Amino acid sequence: MLTADQYLYSLRQLNFKLYLFGEQVENVVDHPIIRPSLNAVAKTYELAEEARYKDLMTAESSLTGKRINRFTHLHQSTEDLILKVKMQRLLGQKTAACFQRCVGLDACNAVDSVTFEIDKELGTEYHKRFRAFLKRVQEEDLVVDGAMTDPKGDRSLRPFQQADPDMYLHVIERLKDGIVVRGAKAHQTGALSSHEILVMPTVAMGNDDAAYSVCFALPSDTKGIIYVYGRQSCDTRKLEEGSIDVGNCRYGGHECLVIFEDVFVPWERVFMCGEHQFTSTLVERFAGYHRQSYGGCKVGVGDVLIGAAALAADYNGVAKASHIKDKIIEMLHLNETLFACGIACSSQGCPTASGTYLIDLLLANVCKQNVTRFPYEISRLAEDIAGGLMVTLPSEKDFRHPEIGPYLEKYLKGSSSIPTEDRLRILRLIENLTLGAAAVGYRTESMHGAGSPQAQRIMIQRQGNLDHKKKLALVIAGIEKE
Repeated sequence: MLTADQYLYSLRQLNFKLYLFGEQVENVVDHPIIRPSLNAVAKTYELAEEARYKDLMTAESSLTGKRINRFTHLHQSTEDLILKVKMQRLLGQKTAACFQRCVGLDACNAVDSVTFEIDKELGTEYHKRFRAFLKRVQEEDLVVDGAMTDPKGDRSLRPFQQADPDMYLHVIERLKDGIVVRGAKAHQTGALSSHEILVMPTVAMGNDDAAYSVCFALPSDTKGIIYVYGRQSCDTRKLEEGSIDVGNCRYGGHECLVIFEDVFVPWERVFMCGEHQFTSTLVERFAGYHRQSYGGCKVGVGDVLIGAAALAADYNGVAKASHIKDKIIEMLHLNETLFACGIACSSQGCPTASGTYLIDLLLANVCKQNVTRFPYEISRLAEDIAGGLMVTLPSEKDFRHPEIGPYLEKYLKGSSSIPTEDRLRILRLIENLTLGAAAVGYRTESMHGAGSPQAQRIMIQRQGNLDHKKKLALVIAGIEKE
């Protein structure tokens, strides 16, 4: 397995074509806006080196028998699924940000089982190809970006009906040695933190959408792949001197629009090409795994936010007020409910035909449906406890100013026993988590990550087995026999 330093060194060897603020970025690793997100991924390597986190952060590979980072592992039991959620909570606690490896882990597990089933039914060799790819990912301890979401264009139209066919990534040419693809993948979390990009279809496809039914993997700096960095609230604070105004002093996350401009993919890296009848299963399983993930990562970040809110109450001198205690209890209740759902869908998992374990899809969707709501309420309560100063604080430059600084030190003080700077740092951290750059990975991503809330409700309806529940009622009421 790689160390954190080796991981960062490996990224320096990649040649991304990246645009940020209208300019091409040559040095991705050391750019002050990008570096916090790389630090968050590096934490997944750092913790894997610590003996106390061995069971959470590492696993024995089912492919090689070697010890590997759990973020490259194929789940072999319900215990693996549970440990995944616990690992994600730990990393949320340690980074208070998106650590960006979950989507690749979820994509690999989904693609593994689906390619096995394609091969079994159609006699293809996709599963063999994928396992060869994943074995390399495990042995080299690589980060994989799972790329599913397309721009989609007009949502009322199928992929093949779009005025611009590139609104969904598709195959434009089949060659003897591979395929050529064109299109884009949007909202790509950790795209620049990744060594490989694993592309999947974004919706269930029909026969007319065969060209869009494609799954493959490529090195993330492959010729023809262009990255456009997504803006975040307060992102330019990272360009300023000092660390108070950033809120989270070291860690962060990022998203990119990833453009594929006539990119060649060799056949050995293609895992689906035209098998539209399997796209629904792939999308469903990936979404399920990723909705499970939110019962871990968002809970860990929630732990940090709850801690920050409790500190703000201490620093404001209101920690003993009954309404403050009640609000913190409510935050704890909501956060642990999210965790309970993540653990529940994991504990009820079952093996697929390939041997890889799948979570309970109904409970995974219930987990994510709660995530679309509870972090918003946790954030609201944190903002309530923090007070208005959280959004009216002067800048750190004013705080450091020789003339103005002493006034701010005096008038922004809360409890007399707490340094004013400590109070400012906690307030900025709450701002970062609820309104700033980290809010992308906590609040907004809680709503739209792993699919829209309506997508989860559709799956809950589909998986809820309403006919069985009707049967139960009919028997109990004496209308039918058991």
